[in-house]
Amino acid sequence: MVWINWRRIQAEIKILLLASLPGTGFLIIIVTARLCGLLQNYELMMLDTFLRLRPLEATDDKVVIIGINEEDIRSVGSYPIPDREIATLIKKIQKYKPTAIGLDIVRDLPVEPGNRELIQVFHDYKNLIGIEKILPPDPILAPPQLPAEQIGFSDIVVDKDSKYRRYLLLTPSPQNPKYPQQDKYSFGLQLAQAYLSAKNINIENGIIDQAAIRFKTTELPRFLSNSGGYVKENATGLKMLINFRNSNKPFNILSLNDIINDNFNPNLLQNKIVLIGIVASSTTDFVNTSAIAHQKIPGQIYGVEFHAHACSQIINAVINGRPLLKVWSDKWEYLWIIVWGCYPIILFWITQSLWKNLLAVVVVAFALFGVGYLLILCGWWIPIAPSLLTLTVNGLGLSGFAFALYQNNQVFKIKMNERQHTIEFAFTVIHNGPLQTLANVLRQMQAKDWSHEELRSQLEKLNYEIREIGEYLKLEALSQDESLRLGSGLKIDLKCPIHELFYVVYSSTLERSDLEYLKNIKIKIRTFEPVDEKYLSIQHKQELCLFLEEALCNVGKHAKGVKCIEAIGKKDNDSYTLKIQDNGTGLISYLESKGTKQLKNIARNLGGDFKRETLSPKGTICQITWKLANSKSSS
Repeated sequence: MVWINWRRIQAEIKILLLASLPGTGFLIIIVTARLCGLLQNYELMMLDTFLRLRPLEATDDKVVIIGINEEDIRSVGSYPIPDREIATLIKKIQKYKPTAIGLDIVRDLPVEPGNRELIQVFHDYKNLIGIEKILPPDPILAPPQLPAEQIGFSDIVVDKDSKYRRYLLLTPSPQNPKYPQQDKYSFGLQLAQAYLSAKNINIENGIIDQAAIRFKTTELPRFLSNSGGYVKENATGLKMLINFRNSNKPFNILSLNDIINDNFNPNLLQNKIVLIGIVASSTTDFVNTSAIAHQKIPGQIYGVEFHAHACSQIINAVINGRPLLKVWSDKWEYLWIIVWGCYPIILFWITQSLWKNLLAVVVVAFALFGVGYLLILCGWWIPIAPSLLTLTVNGLGLSGFAFALYQNNQVFKIKMNERQHTIEFAFTVIHNGPLQTLANVLRQMQAKDWSHEELRSQLEKLNYEIREIGEYLKLEALSQDESLRLGSGLKIDLKCPIHELFYVVYSSTLERSDLEYLKNIKIKIRTFEPVDEKYLSIQHKQELCLFLEEALCNVGKHAKGVKCIEAIGKKDNDSYTLKIQDNGTGLISYLESKGTKQLKNIARNLGGDFKRETLSPKGTICQITWKLANSKSSS
């Protein structure tokens, strides 16, 4: 019993290995594609989807945007906004004692009138932070009156799909990249640092990652070239992933006119970060993103909003513990992908069932999506897209294999059951018939002397019973060469006379439900004359039956409008003609089909002549004529 179980286990292992080859191959393809960056766009799209699906957050109460809109520009009457208007706005905001003011408007050159007033504002307010652009192309200088500690660069990095998901925090000075003490801070980081410094939380080097930035116990996860779904991205400078604030109203936004006309709640500005920027649709200061569900302009936010999201992310991570986006190391990510690629293979081994496999794959796919979503809520971005791809494709592929295996097993079981039934029935018949007769003969012979006639009668009875059993088992014992399976599924014994085989093929084929035009036939004429068996071999019978079946199938498939069909087998001296004629539409195409080639090949094997042509006024004839002497000699 142990040996039998071990044989069964070995067979199952062989099936598993065979089934796992395509799945393993596809898994290798997926891993290779990810290593080459071919799945990067899909993973970034999945990240955006998860970020959009998060629960809505409250409006940030630490960051406020003063957005100069189209109405403000019309009120001022010119664009760019003159320095006097900017100076007046900053002085008005300062009355409400904000922690820091970020001016996200380029002021490397004077914009009269009011440049002197703006210069004075730059000198007077130490909580004011301006912008510069330091990376190529076309760097833009900061306002010359602002000291270096009050300047942040506004450069942002774009992904290959033209979306923005990363924020550049720090980069070496393009003028002196070898001196880290001259590193430049970004606009958002400068604002966040100003806010946190006011709470005695200073910027420091990381502990887990010494190249990262840390505020108190919060370390900003550093973006690397292969972080998450990114592959071989530029990791120059210090970057982080943006965990956009998901809200109908991420930040309170006031207009220039709101401030000038005192049309706002003063508490909105007190002890807050205030960013001043342009939010007019006529400008080009837009950032593409698909990570925010509720946007005024679908797929875009203003540049000042992008800096606000980065600044808000840092502050709220330090103050409130809001998650920052983190990723696994490469080895854990690829192990995760491989595990999910192998899961359908293990599942197939357990179930070996089409529907169970499909159900399990669907359930687990939703579970995998849910796991990715829950981890995003906790700040972890893991490779869900390639895992879903391998899970789905391998799951569906192995489900198909399981179905085929199931079908084969069912057919095998049916055949084994039929064989077992035949054996059992044969034993029963033998036991109840010949064995009983034989036992009776032996018993009677021992009891008395039998006459010759009585013994002969009993032996004839025994002979008949044995032959009857033989006839019953004959079809089961046929070899593959002695039988033919028709398209209808019927198995015929090729040792029967040819004219009987013709009748069986004719009847079986015309009863097929998959041949459309055979259903409409009203008149059926068929007659098949017998042929001396010495003229035909088993192979010839097989080919003639196939010829008749193919010709009848052609009528069923192509003879549109057919009402009458004739199937005639006629012997004429030393030749025989098998003809199938219908009154359908005739030949539609004169191109030689695969079926026609098969018919010609059969005629050639018999050494006969093949004819297939359209009749007038309508109909088609298909016939084969061969010499009986030829078939005899070729056998």
